[in-house]
Amino acid sequence: MRNLLMRVTAALVLAPLALAIAYAGGWLWTVLVTLASIGVYLEWLTIVGTAREVRVVAAGVVTLAASGVGLAADRIDAAFLALVIGLASVALLSAERRHWTVTGFLYAAGAEIASVLVRLDQTKGFVALILVLLVVWATDIGGYFAGRGIGGPKLWPRVSPKKTWAGSIGGFVASLAVAGGFAALGLGKTGPILLLAAALSIASQLGDLFESAVKRRFGVKDSSHIIPGHGGLLDRLDGFVAAIVLAAIFGFLRGGVDGVGRGLMVW
Repeated sequence: MRNLLMRVTAALVLAPLALAIAYAGGWLWTVLVTLASIGVYLEWLTIVGTAREVRVVAAGVVTLAASGVGLAADRIDAAFLALVIGLASVALLSAERRHWTVTGFLYAAGAEIASVLVRLDQTKGFVALILVLLVVWATDIGGYFAGRGIGGPKLWPRVSPKKTWAGSIGGFVASLAVAGGFAALGLGKTGPILLLAAALSIASQLGDLFESAVKRRFGVKDSSHIIPGHGGLLDRLDGFVAAIVLAAIFGFLRGGVDGVGRGLMVW
């Protein structure tokens, strides 16, 4: 009960703040995303045991920050170039567990770029970003209460012993309810937006399982303790990272680099 209270309190503080910054968009959202991506990268290195490699840490942090500067200045080409340089630098400087370190950089970089691109469009970017956020949150909250309230067979006990099939289905249904709300408000056609929410919910759950698998591989319980009741940034953003990257891919295929949010919401 105490842990649940801490989780709810932290969520009530952080969620409105995130939504307000998402609404503001522009450089403010880019700064938040960049700081979060740097935090995710540092936590990943801590999990896989390469955080002591100072040059690898510095190369990743500097290039993620440089990419953020490019994104804030609407120079997406410069942002991508910075990340390519960062990827090459991290790969060359890694002395051990290179593939894990490179994976962590790609993970953080993908989250940074995708989060900004989805919000970039001035007409549909905010709505698209809110859809992704609400689907991820609904999946998490629905899964938590359905898993605790119903219980039953475990989803993947070797990776995440607490997750159940009931929780997974409950989270999935909650995400469809969010999509139904968007359709009722005229923010998307019912069929396509339900399919989109379904895909994002599945991606969110797979992202959660992926992070759990990495932590279990290295015998780590929480990525950090920066968020009371939730653990680290990586613990809280694992589902969002997978969902936002998938959303950015969908939006890019339909709207191009400058119209990711519009491409995601126009069906």
